[in-house]
Amino acid sequence: MALADAGCTVGAVCPPGHPLIMTSAVCHTHTYDGLMPLKSLAAAIAATEPDFIVPGDDLATWHLHDLYKRELRKGQAGEPICSLIERSLGAPASFPIVYARASFMERALEAGIRVPRTAVIKNTKELSEWIAQVGLPTVLKANGTSGGDGVRVVHTFEEAEQAFHKLQAPPFWARAAKRALVDRDKTLVWPALLRRRSVVNAQAFVAGREATSTVACWKGEVLASLHFEVLKKADQSGHATVVRSVANPEMSSAVEGMVRQLNLSGLHGFDFLLESGTGNAYLIEVNPRATQVGHLMLGSGHDLPAALYAAMTGKAVQEAQRVTENDTIALFPQEWIRDPMSEFLHSAYHDVPWEEPELVRACVRSRRKQSAWHSHQNSITALSAARLPRS
Repeated sequence: MALADAGCTVGAVCPPGHPLIMTSAVCHTHTYDGLMPLKSLAAAIAATEPDFIVPGDDLATWHLHDLYKRELRKGQAGEPICSLIERSLGAPASFPIVYARASFMERALEAGIRVPRTAVIKNTKELSEWIAQVGLPTVLKANGTSGGDGVRVVHTFEEAEQAFHKLQAPPFWARAAKRALVDRDKTLVWPALLRRRSVVNAQAFVAGREATSTVACWKGEVLASLHFEVLKKADQSGHATVVRSVANPEMSSAVEGMVRQLNLSGLHGFDFLLESGTGNAYLIEVNPRATQVGHLMLGSGHDLPAALYAAMTGKAVQEAQRVTENDTIALFPQEWIRDPMSEFLHSAYHDVPWEEPELVRACVRSRRKQSAWHSHQNSITALSAARLPRS
């Protein structure tokens, strides 16, 4: 989570060892405590006195929602933090809607936006009834998850039943302990101890290509936007690793409609499926946070940081130079991790932050942990070989 002021000083709240610490853009960091998340966020806000907050993952957004509710109960004493969160995320009435997948889809349908049928599934009886009505394959999604971690495409009732129980189940204590002890990330401890079950949604399957939009918005108005088709993914339900910039009027209209409907501010992502044969764009979910493509500066109307800074300060938009004319972008380190020999590392714009060498080294070390056989020197050599086609 980034904390910024109007002077463009950026701080961060993150777990120990997080890659944010490796970047020169962050002037000061505050430790995120997964056991006392609201306390750690409030302490960071008090120390930094930011003008704006940018959540970097869904959990950070949910914490901000909870912090808002806590501060609201304090009355006048909680007004500064409540105002800060409203300025950063948008209208408080949108908070429960962007968290609950079914509620968001219902609101989109009311706005006349094309969406697949979606419903909350409470038990296997409702799951069976859903499949009887909608058919197979179908998609199951857990609230509060991102990056494909809580998504399953199922083709039989047996697969659906197994996926439902897995998505609904709280984290295993062994996983939470490993995350806390090895990765120094305690975010799963409370869910594991309290045995919290996730809300699971079913969504009608749409055959087609995945696409994604990310926007900077202010008080219900889209200021700048980026729209991409997904060319490669980490796995079947995982995050994108290669994207291609597109101009899609239906995606743009849907995003503008939802931003207006929910009176959103800040950075938000929207995921779509482009139906095979028709090309119709189905809105399938919202990501109420910065997404992995939001930093890409692709010219007028497509520079999210510049547009958001201008809205926050009241100054004219000062867009940065377009980073590439190549419409295909290999995201770093995602595509390199997926396939170190990928052709896209040479043919696409490879989004390596060469100006942040410590961050690049941290990504290389992360890759080494995932693949013990991959030597550090070979990693650097393979990565450097893909450097020239970046632009």
